[in-house]
Amino acid sequence: MIKHRGFPGRLPSSDFQFTIRRANPKGATPLIRRERYADRRAPDRRADIGFVRAIWKCFGDAPFERGNLDAGRLSWLFGREVLPVSDPFDPTDYEALLVLDVDAARRAFPSAFDEDEWEA
Repeated sequence: MIKHRGFPGRLPSSDFQFTIRRANPKGATPLIRRERYADRRAPDRRADIGFVRAIWKCFGDAPFERGNLDAGRLSWLFGREVLPVSDPFDPTDYEALLVLDVDAARRAFPSAFDEDEWEA
């Protein structure tokens, strides 16, 4: 499992996890498409924005390995803003390649791309 150096471990000033420390010996948690409802809590929406911002800053629109990125956090974006690169896609593979759909991410989370709002 690749560890993405420089990727934030969590959303600053929160307990929302972005990465995991070590691979699960029983296998990776499967990525699933989680439904985001309009009544989600504001902290959950901030975590999504922060995660999209971190993906954009670290990888841009280039494919990246799932590696140590948290499956739960990825699942909130999977199938919409984060897409599999290959078909067939193994949702339980730490080496699976993903890509940020920049257009979809900009529509869903425009503030993630606003450099004025980025923390130093």
